[in-house]
Amino acid sequence: MNLSEIPSKEIMPGYHGKLVHSKSMSWVFWEVKEGAVVPEHQHIHEQIMHVVEGSFEFTLNGITNTYKPGDVVIIPSNAPHGGKALTPCKLMDVFSPARDEYK
Repeated sequence: MNLSEIPSKEIMPGYHGKLVHSKSMSWVFWEVKEGAVVPEHQHIHEQIMHVVEGSFEFTLNGITNTYKPGDVVIIPSNAPHGGKALTPCKLMDVFSPARDEYK
């Protein structure tokens, strides 16, 4: 499999992802439009977010920070979180267990 062969899906407005799934994990390569918002939410999945390009404002457990390329955020299971792309962004997320609703 090559990432260039995976079709992109718009999971929410402004968030286009290429999704890779195994039995117990999901790996998502996001292209995010400037100004796109992910409303605060929580889920059972553990999540690791990595900012590849751009500037991303992210709130985790009520604390807001701005993340830039190279930054990594660990999001525990059921922790409230949300974010906004301050510029066009490329992000990577890993989820465990797999995000069946993204399949």
